[in-house]
Amino acid sequence: MQYEAVIGLEVHAQLKTRSKLFCSDSSEFGAEPNVNTCPVCLGMPGVLPVLNRNAVELAMKAALAMNCTINRKSIWARKNYFYPDLPKGYQISQYEFPLAEHGYIEIETPEGGCKRIGITRIHMEEDAGKNIHVEGEDASLVDYNRTSVPLIEIVSEPDIRSPEEAAAYMRKLREILRYIEVCDGDLEKGSMRCDANVSIRPVGQEKFGTRTEMKNINSFKFVRNALEYEIARQTEVIEAGGRIVQETRNWDNTTGKTYTMRIKEESDDYRYFPDPDLTPLVIDEEWLERVRSNMPELGDAKRRRYMEDFGLPAYDAGVLTAEKATALYFEACVAAGANPKKAANWIMVEIMREMKDTENGLEDCRIKPAQLAAMIAMIDDGRISGKIAKSLMLDMLESGEDADRIVAAKPEYQLLADESAIEKIVADVIAGNPAQVEKYRKNPNLIGFFVGQVMKNSGGKADPATANRLVKTALDKI
Repeated sequence: MQYEAVIGLEVHAQLKTRSKLFCSDSSEFGAEPNVNTCPVCLGMPGVLPVLNRNAVELAMKAALAMNCTINRKSIWARKNYFYPDLPKGYQISQYEFPLAEHGYIEIETPEGGCKRIGITRIHMEEDAGKNIHVEGEDASLVDYNRTSVPLIEIVSEPDIRSPEEAAAYMRKLREILRYIEVCDGDLEKGSMRCDANVSIRPVGQEKFGTRTEMKNINSFKFVRNALEYEIARQTEVIEAGGRIVQETRNWDNTTGKTYTMRIKEESDDYRYFPDPDLTPLVIDEEWLERVRSNMPELGDAKRRRYMEDFGLPAYDAGVLTAEKATALYFEACVAAGANPKKAANWIMVEIMREMKDTENGLEDCRIKPAQLAAMIAMIDDGRISGKIAKSLMLDMLESGEDADRIVAAKPEYQLLADESAIEKIVADVIAGNPAQVEKYRKNPNLIGFFVGQVMKNSGGKADPATANRLVKTALDKI
């Protein structure tokens, strides 16, 4: 029997606020353990939470970017469960009345098509602390710095049908969140992570199977691998006559397997009830429109515009818009006068290759967009060759200086302008390739071979236009 997977993801994204959701402590990552804490986030008796307005606005931006309906009134709830990383013994979240509902995003499928994935809800909540398990020790440590850092939880509909689609969905969410500057999307630091729900059913059956949940997966690769394993495991259990138990499982990327963590709780187990210390979150039309008016252009819209306005192929548009910093760099380069296709090629092939190991991508590039545009203009004007430009670009990346200043200071980057010197190179190339000369007589399109050899023998310093003219003149005399 053939089975299909039914997958839904619950993605947690930390909001890029300077302070926590209900207190003024820093939300900085990487501080010494337990220094970013106070009586509020540690759950001391008698303290009261105060809502971070900026966190709400960031959550609203995420909801708008994902085509959700923002509820004008949402309710804070206490979600009770007792873990050492929650000092209050409960988490402030939203349950029956979330911030936003009924949205969607569109992903590119592995087959190259487009698929809409529904979003059930986006709600706000506070993060928990972090348990630190030291190998060889009898006890674990707890760092409460992360406690009450603001989160949004993005809950998808069960519309995902393969591990590849799940990874594509995660990548698209990350792209959107980074474009609107709501979350940095750093999976390694845990600022974006997901719980994956998966079940299988016979192909053609409408009823869902029993699902399992895998917690806190923090990479696109691990999401794909965990789902592949769990789908195979569930298939094996069912085909052996067993049944799937609804449970929470952990993914171990070292062994490549999932294992039981606990039997899955239902919502009743969390004993949700409205938080008595927080009033309902009310969003009026003026506030919503102010946030909406400040929404930036998203990646999908940029891709369409690059193809329509700049004539770029879909692949180029996709690479240039995958990261907001790359898209802004490209647009600034074009605004400075560069041909869009030439700018795209230099950015995608040369600059991105040299910058691939840089944490912030093109934000850290020492070649400013206007400098790259000026260098491209020097190639177009015949002041440097494409080969020289590649070496010149490396100097620009290192020094941050303008191309024309570097060329003026380095004779090796200056084109060979002496026609008599180029004529000698042309004569040597023709004399050394008699067979190609015979072929040229039958096919004049082979002139490119001779021009290429002249450029090679001149170390890329011969002016291409001059080389082409002198080669043609010499060949026509034979």
